[in-house]
Amino acid sequence: MHERPLVGITMGDPAGVGPEIIVKTLADGDIYADCRPVVLGDPGVLSSVLAIITADLSLNIISDPSDARSAPGLIDVMALSRLNKEHMQPGMPTVAGARAMVEYIYRAVDLIQKGRLAAMATCPINKALMHQAGFNYDGHTELIAHLTDCDQYVMMLAGQRLRVALVTIHCALREVPINLTTDMVYKTIMITAKALRDDFGIKNARLAVAALNPHAGEGGIFGDEEERIISPAVKKAVTDGYDLVGPLPADTLFFKAISGQFDAVVVMYHDQGLIPLKLMHFSDAVNVTLGLPIVRTSVDHGTAYDIAGTGKADEKSLSAAIRLAVTIASNRKATSYGK
Repeated sequence: MHERPLVGITMGDPAGVGPEIIVKTLADGDIYADCRPVVLGDPGVLSSVLAIITADLSLNIISDPSDARSAPGLIDVMALSRLNKEHMQPGMPTVAGARAMVEYIYRAVDLIQKGRLAAMATCPINKALMHQAGFNYDGHTELIAHLTDCDQYVMMLAGQRLRVALVTIHCALREVPINLTTDMVYKTIMITAKALRDDFGIKNARLAVAALNPHAGEGGIFGDEEERIISPAVKKAVTDGYDLVGPLPADTLFFKAISGQFDAVVVMYHDQGLIPLKLMHFSDAVNVTLGLPIVRTSVDHGTAYDIAGTGKADEKSLSAAIRLAVTIASNRKATSYGK
C-alpha cells in the first residue's frame, strides 16, 4: 500500500469552492487506491463543509505527510491555518484567507522538494487577492516556478481528447503579437514534447502548432507573425527531429486534434486554446505546469464564489488533477526524471 504516492492537495482560497471539491473528491474512496492524499489547509473550513455535505468522513489532523493514515473515510489534513470565523465565510474572500492560501502552496512545494510529497494538486486561488496580500505573481504557475527556481515552464490544459499548451499565458490580447518571439514558440514546443514523453508516457508524440492570425495569415495579408515568428520555430523543431506541423489555421486545427491526429496543440494565447478545451472538457480538464522540477497539477476553474458553500461545486476537475499528478509522478519515477 505504501507504494501509492503521497499527493499534497492545497485547499486554495478558503472562501472559494476548493474546500468543497476536496471533500467531495475524497468522499470517493476509489481515489485512495491510486494515492495517499494529504490536504494542506484549514481544518475549521473543512469541518464547515462536512456539515453541509452528507458524507461519511472525518478529519485526521497530522503534522507531517508520513503520519497520514490514507484510508477511505478519513481526510488527512495538515493544519496550516486556523482562521477565525469571519475569515472563512463561503463566497466572502479576505486578505487573511489569501495569506493562508499562499502558505498552503509554499508548504506543498517545500515538502515536495524535501521528498516528503511526490506531487501536488492545487485548488483555485484569487489572483487579485493574492496581490493584496503582498504576493505579486500572476498566478499559481508563476509562483511555483519562482519557488522552484524554474524559468522554462509551460501551462498546459489537458483532457482525454484534447491537450493545449500556451506560448503566452496571462496577458492582454493586444500584447500577444508584441510578446511573441520565435524563441518562445520553440521553447514551448520543446517543453511540451518532452513532457508528453516523460510525464504522459507518449513515446512518439505528434504536435500541431496553431497560427496566430485567421487563415494562418493568408500569405501575409492578415498578418505576418506566421512567417516571421512561428514558422521558423516549427522548422527548427522539425530539424531537431520532432514530429510536428504548423502553423495551422486555428479554426480547423482543433477539429483535427480532437479527432486524434495530434497528441497536443501549441497555441499562441490563452483563449485560443482554452475555448475549445473547455468546450470539450468543461468539468474534467486539468491544468498542469510542464517543465517544473516538481509535479504540479490543478483544477482548470476558478474560486466560483457564487456557489461556494452551496454544495453545488463539481469535483471532477480536482479528481482528474489528482490522478494525473499520480500518473506523472509514476512516469517520472520510472524514468529517473531529471537524473
